[in-house]
Amino acid sequence: MDEKEVKPDSSGPADSKVSSTAASEPASAQMPDAPPAEAVPVPELEKRVVDVLRTCYDPEIPVNIHELGLIYNVDVQPGGAVNIRMTLTSPMCPVAGSLPPEVEAKVRNVPGVTASKVEVVWDPPWTPAMMSEAAKLQLNMM
Repeated sequence: MDEKEVKPDSSGPADSKVSSTAASEPASAQMPDAPPAEAVPVPELEKRVVDVLRTCYDPEIPVNIHELGLIYNVDVQPGGAVNIRMTLTSPMCPVAGSLPPEVEAKVRNVPGVTASKVEVVWDPPWTPAMMSEAAKLQLNMM
């Protein structure tokens, strides 16, 4: 009797309808509330990107990469493409191979972003003077 109760739930017409609708409609049709990328104004998109950058951390330092001063430039284009110039605390940084791709992926997932590219630069070299006052306070450097 349990099998009869389970079968209508797992293979009933409602499930079939949802599956065929999901398979036949593009992703944008399934989420009508999602605005198109070009609908997000550049200042708002830049704020969203910076908010996401504040969720990225160098695992050796308990301060986000934005407050650390590792982000040199965030360039948001009207079409939603985002280019980021960033550095690391040193060329020998243990996360040199993982942090930039993490940043790129997180930025790419921001609603309104159509593409993201991270360029790691070494000039100017990072120094603790590039940290925000909040970061310096958090690290007891003030």
